[in-house]
Amino acid sequence: MGTAFAMHAARLGLPTALWANPHDLAAYAAMRRERRHPLLTEHLPDGVELFGPNELDVAARDVEIAVMGANHSGARSLAEMVHEVVGDARSAVSIAKGLEPATGKRMSEVYTEGLHGPEVVTVGGPCLARELAEHLPTATVWAAASIDVAEEAGKPFDDARYQLTFTDDVVGVELCSMMKNVAAIGVGILDGLGKATDTGYQNAKAALFTRAAREIVELVTAAGGRDETAMGLAGIGDQLVTSLGGRNRLYGELVGAGDPPEDTLTELEAQGLTVEGVDSTRDVRRLAEELGLDLPYHAAIHRVLFEDARPEEILEVLR
Repeated sequence: MGTAFAMHAARLGLPTALWANPHDLAAYAAMRRERRHPLLTEHLPDGVELFGPNELDVAARDVEIAVMGANHSGARSLAEMVHEVVGDARSAVSIAKGLEPATGKRMSEVYTEGLHGPEVVTVGGPCLARELAEHLPTATVWAAASIDVAEEAGKPFDDARYQLTFTDDVVGVELCSMMKNVAAIGVGILDGLGKATDTGYQNAKAALFTRAAREIVELVTAAGGRDETAMGLAGIGDQLVTSLGGRNRLYGELVGAGDPPEDTLTELEAQGLTVEGVDSTRDVRRLAEELGLDLPYHAAIHRVLFEDARPEEILEVLR
């Protein structure tokens, strides 16, 4: 996603530096050779200047907006790497979706703690990296403690193919962005179960998708977010696009077809695919317990992934 976002920025004529940290060496080598990220189809526009791990000082010189492209588990590590050189940036934009595994903190909290300076803005909503890289129509939600801060950071990236809305509901956007990955795993489980048994579950899929959306609203509002956030782009919009395709739905489909959850995760990660929804399934379980919520759909996904439940258990939610 970080590469796709850099491509979008460069297409708009913004001076864009794409820095690869030490965890990005394989992708960096491929981009140096071909000017293309190995998981994307489009080549880097000429306006993207590519920098390696030892070139951070040059890459971040005079940066005004620092887009933080690590996934949820690497956010704090990234902040520690760059805080000395991006501390004077006007804003830091988080494009990760999930909570920090060790602490359960939201990305805006992690970057606020780790960067010591820039205003933190969170991006949510339905945005697949491949489609952003291909400049296909996309609509997103930018959230910050102040709407003015979100607008100031987001306006330079706004165009007819990448439309922005703004909110101060940071909690709502970040929890929706986390929960939609879990919802997509559940849809994938049902698809995999259908393939394994040669059964169509379209009616059940629609019912479970709706149940997932309702549970997202319940958790978001209980945690202090707003229901309109959960029912908008950041919530049901992102839930839809993630349920239709992507890594989390794929992981769920493999598990639903009978592959062991842990082995499946290891195999996908070996291919360079991060499945954020696995950690997020644990996070939803923890938050639901803390808030005293009963979320049957999300609880069923947790049982399948971590408690040796059969994939068929996802259907029991409809009983």
